Amino acid sequence: MNTLLSRWFPSHERATAVGIAMGGFHLGNVVGLILTPLLMSSIGISGPFILFSSLGFLWLTTWSYRVTDDPIESNSVSKSELRLIQAGKSDSQVIKGKLPPLRLLLSKLPSWAIIFANITNNWGYFVLLSWMPVYFKTVFDIKLKQAAWFSALPWGTMAISGYIAGATSDYLIKSGYSITSARKIMQSIGFIGPGVALLCLNYARTPVVASIFLTVALSLSSFSQAGFLLNMQDIAPQYAGFLHGISNSAGTLAAIISTIGTGFFVQWLGSFQAFLTLTSCLYFTATVFWNIYATGERVF
Repeated sequence: MNTLLSRWFPSHERATAVGIAMGGFHLGNVVGLILTPLLMSSIGISGPFILFSSLGFLWLTTWSYRVTDDPIESNSVSKSELRLIQAGKSDSQVIKGKLPPLRLLLSKLPSWAIIFANITNNWGYFVLLSWMPVYFKTVFDIKLKQAAWFSALPWGTMAISGYIAGATSDYLIKSGYSITSARKIMQSIGFIGPGVALLCLNYARTPVVASIFLTVALSLSSFSQAGFLLNMQDIAPQYAGFLHGISNSAGTLAAIISTIGTGFFVQWLGSFQAFLTLTSCLYFTATVFWNIYATGERVF
């Protein structure tokens, strides 16, 4: 996705494009959280697997016939639109067949700023995605079906806030802000906001209040889409996809650790409070690291 965005959109439209694309990602979580308990209770445990695999095959068929690597190869792009895209691309084209220099990518602090941001984002994101139904059931004694609705609401708002973040970031750049400033502002909102909201979640006494704090946390976390997720194209336009793969591998490992770790912490301490506080501290630490070492200038 990162590679395609760098080829298909001019620089000043990429944040908005990411917001729209990731909106589908968040809406998919809403659908999954709502439909899974319903399908399991009516069809059985195989119900969700049948539905989601069918949707996957449908998407794959559409993707195979409609998507091209570059807009110049697409029959659906007019000449005027192609000129607009090419005129707004400040970076050079990807050199095909050249092996990305892994050692070089990992030798620069802006790369580590992206990796650390991805680790933090995935840590908090998948804790909330995996454990919030259990959280509502454990803390507020809500049945699993009802818990799914409380858990799904924040993901729906992420689709909207992600678009707002992207449009705001593009507006800042068009207004004269440097790319570095825009990326740091968006990422700071994307980490400080969820960190504060999770600390407040520790003091929620009703499921409605808890749902509000969760909605705020996840809505503001989507500002990261206009932060580290886009920053890969800024610092390494020729290797954006490869750098995304490296950082997301680290992020996925963090998601595994956090998802398992939540269970151990809750069982050990008897509450979610300690792990929510730990996650908040990670958000704040990553914000400081990001603002010191991240840049919107090309590094590679």
